[in-house]
Amino acid sequence: MATFISVQSKKASEVDLAKPLCKFIQQTYPAGDAQAEHCRAAEELNKLRKSAVGRPLDKHESSLETLMRYYDQLCSIEPKFPFSENQICVTFTWKDAFDKGSLFGGSVKLALASLGYEKTCVLFNCGSLASQIATEQNLDNDEGLKTAAKHYQFASGAFQHIKDTVLSALNREPTVDISPDTVGTLSLIMLAQAQEVFFLKATRDKMKDAIIAKLANQAADYYGDAFKQCQYKDTLPKEVFPVLAAKHCIMQANAEYHQSILAKQQKKFGEEIGRLQHASDLVKTVASRYDEYINVKDLSDKINRALTAAKKDNDFIYHDRVPDLKDLDPIGKASLVKSTSVVVPISQKFTDLFEKMVPLAVQQSLSLYNQRKADLVNRSIAQMREATNLANGVLASLNLPAAIEDVSGDSVPQSILQKSKSVVEQGGIQTIDQLIKDLPELLQRNREILDESLRLLGEEEATDNDLRTKFKERWQRTPSSELYKPLRAEGANFSNILDKAIQADGHVKERYQTHRDTISLLCKPEPELNAAIPSANPAKTMQGSEVVSVLRSLLARLDEVKKEREQLENDLKSVNFDMTSKFLTALAQDGAINEEAISVTELDRIYGSLTHKVQETLKKQDELLKDIQNAHQEFSKMKQSNSESNLREEVLKNLAVANDNFVELVANLKEGTKFYNELTEILLKFQNKCSDIVFARKTERDELLKDLQQSIAREPSAPSVPSQPAYQTAAAGGSKPAASTTPTPAPRTMVSSKPQPPARPPPPVISTANTLSPPVSTATGATASPVGSSVASTGPSQAQGPPYPTYPGYPGYCQMPMPMGYNPYTYGQYNLPYAPQMYQNPGQVPYPGPQQPGYPYPQQPYYPQQ
Repeated sequence: MATFISVQSKKASEVDLAKPLCKFIQQTYPAGDAQAEHCRAAEELNKLRKSAVGRPLDKHESSLETLMRYYDQLCSIEPKFPFSENQICVTFTWKDAFDKGSLFGGSVKLALASLGYEKTCVLFNCGSLASQIATEQNLDNDEGLKTAAKHYQFASGAFQHIKDTVLSALNREPTVDISPDTVGTLSLIMLAQAQEVFFLKATRDKMKDAIIAKLANQAADYYGDAFKQCQYKDTLPKEVFPVLAAKHCIMQANAEYHQSILAKQQKKFGEEIGRLQHASDLVKTVASRYDEYINVKDLSDKINRALTAAKKDNDFIYHDRVPDLKDLDPIGKASLVKSTSVVVPISQKFTDLFEKMVPLAVQQSLSLYNQRKADLVNRSIAQMREATNLANGVLASLNLPAAIEDVSGDSVPQSILQKSKSVVEQGGIQTIDQLIKDLPELLQRNREILDESLRLLGEEEATDNDLRTKFKERWQRTPSSELYKPLRAEGANFSNILDKAIQADGHVKERYQTHRDTISLLCKPEPELNAAIPSANPAKTMQGSEVVSVLRSLLARLDEVKKEREQLENDLKSVNFDMTSKFLTALAQDGAINEEAISVTELDRIYGSLTHKVQETLKKQDELLKDIQNAHQEFSKMKQSNSESNLREEVLKNLAVANDNFVELVANLKEGTKFYNELTEILLKFQNKCSDIVFARKTERDELLKDLQQSIAREPSAPSVPSQPAYQTAAAGGSKPAASTTPTPAPRTMVSSKPQPPARPPPPVISTANTLSPPVSTATGATASPVGSSVASTGPSQAQGPPYPTYPGYPGYCQMPMPMGYNPYTYGQYNLPYAPQMYQNPGQVPYPGPQQPGYPYPQQPYYPQQ
């Protein structure tokens, strides 16, 4: 049965996605059904992750479907949630798929607060699981061949997609398994295996030999390219290289074999023999070097039978000249495979859990639109309020309407009584005192929340700087000082807001102290208020004058303008228009959102008529105030001028101004209280954001410290291992096979894994047949010896490649029996059935104890890192 390569899956650490996503949803969306639905979707996503990467998966298509659905969900939430180190900070930790760990620590892993990293690792596992499913298929039937080819091509596309996107997705150096070089090689390997499956299908269907030869030649080309890409890199598992080398030879041999059949049909008997000889040499290479990985006995027998028959026929009948290999026409290539492109959704059963949630770009556009809307509404309302205050100030300065109501000269005007009643109903002076008293407490609460948030950032940043100073370039993560820049800018903005609020509070208190006495007078009962107002001579003669009637008419019209403004203010506040559909349409059509252009157009359409009415009221007020001032001048000329009436009018003006100031002070203080309470909620969210990122950074810091400790523990104590003495490295004889220019895979280079003992009489000659037998243990000990020159020279000449280890199980391994009592250095004692006794002369330094298998040098003492 053919040998195929499958890829080991990555392993992930457990992560709770539900908690941070629900927290973001609760902070972003108003409470209600939509918020609850989004939170339930976050819980489902967390369950899906546990099913996809939280447990070992069976090599079945249902497991692959689960992985693909999780990958699709990650792609769907990427534009909807701001996954980053300073927003939704979720740290994903994945182990290197090909790293087996070491004695001093665990396997290599990488932890990043990046959704792109999670997507990359999940897609890697999709490709690896697809390769495992394909490898498990029964290739003796059409259904198994079809399934295997489909999954190999999908795996190739997944690895190719990672190669194209991994660096931009991570923005840092990835682990070796998902590096562009590694996944590029894996993609080519999967493509080669898919091509081989099509070759097997064509062979099974007994297609034309010319087609089969081209399919096999293309597969050999793919395998050769994959081997070239990885033969000088220590990235993939070591058993992959000989399999690629063997597959390259086997596919090339198949191509030559089927092309030889075509040559025989064309009566080119010399070409037939030349191709069969080349095929036979290739198969011998596989049998001599890679037989422990792939069995080529059936193929070898088939080629040798054809070669024997062809030689016999040519020798006795045709006598055709056998051309040199370089003179043969190249075999064509036919590729029937293609990497499956990764097009989301890759799962046929995908359902978006967050279908009703808008993308992040739309959320940001909605936020900017709401800000523009609030600015427009606030600007219009502020204009109307300023105009109303201006009108009240002008009327107060003219003592209107009190002047035209004060006909008796010794009673309180009706307008003043109404103002006094309104002030008393609102709590009077006590209301302002209580509001002013509450402001410092609200301010202090906000200041404490802000200071605590910045303190958390400062402490974590100081710790990060200390560790960066200690570990220098080993401390490979984003510096906290850079990561916290947006948060610190946000904190500085909040601090400036609080400083401006303190200044505004000061102005309000100063104004209150200026008008406190007058407001207090306005709160007194009518008799006390009347007593406080100076008396004046009656002005009954002016009661029925035309000027008084004109003033009353103008004041009534001004009151109507004020009421119209109140209605306009309510209308401006009540307008509500959902811009979500507008922004979604723009995003779907253009792939981006021009928020400013869309918002300005829609705001003008929605609020254009209302803002036009606001401007009309402003113009109408200006005309009315001019008419009121002109009429008041005539009214003043008609009044009898004396000191008492002037003093009375001044007091009435102050009372009118006091009422206006009371109304404005209460409004300002209530707005200040509301501002501080709303700012408290915002600052609490800011504090939660700071707390979350500090916690995430602490978790990341602990993981990084753990990895650093393990990596430091794995480092040797000495800077370099001492070189071996010459007598230990002396060659036992033999020569390397000569290299050739043939682009066939690597021969095994014999490298002794243990120091050699001093020169001794040569051991008995061991035949090459014994090199494939298991090692023999003797009572006196055993040691390994490289294969002699006679053995090395028998293999066909091939291109030099990477060395292969020489330990039991490899064809190059040979165990030499040694004389009794030999082996003074106790190498190889772990092969003995019992522990040998150690002898030494008195005063002699004892020999080193037996070493662990696989460690050719004496072990260094281990000193844990402080």
